[in-house]
Amino acid sequence: MGKNVVEMRELSTDECQARLNEILDLYEVVGWTNYTTCPERLRAGYTGSLAVWGAFEGDKLVGIVRVVGDGATIVFVQDLIVAPSRQRTGIGTQLMGAVTNRFSDVYQMELLVDDGSGACALYERLGFTRSDAMGCVAYVRVASEQSA
Repeated sequence: MGKNVVEMRELSTDECQARLNEILDLYEVVGWTNYTTCPERLRAGYTGSLAVWGAFEGDKLVGIVRVVGDGATIVFVQDLIVAPSRQRTGIGTQLMGAVTNRFSDVYQMELLVDDGSGACALYERLGFTRSDAMGCVAYVRVASEQSA
């Protein structure tokens, strides 16, 4: 049988909350356990997000992207996850397309990714530039496990 059709759609806060277990499953399957160990923090994060899109095969969530920011001067792509079995099929590109289309007039769009990951090529292909190539340095402060 042919490739499954993937539907991209923006998710409301209520739908994100109703699908939190599916969302947690995506984080778990890609090894982002820093989120899954504190599901209430992730729930709050999704509630406070600027926008969320899901990628669905039928009713199954196979990818998600979450955006935070003010929607005018800056947006930050906080999380982009595609189920491992569906990676490299265009789903990440489609999810990022939804983000860049919606926020095309925003001055600055940022994201943080593991250096050397396969995702770097995706973001560069989509027009993102490494901050160090622009003379910038990114800084990150992560809460300790005790305060998580």
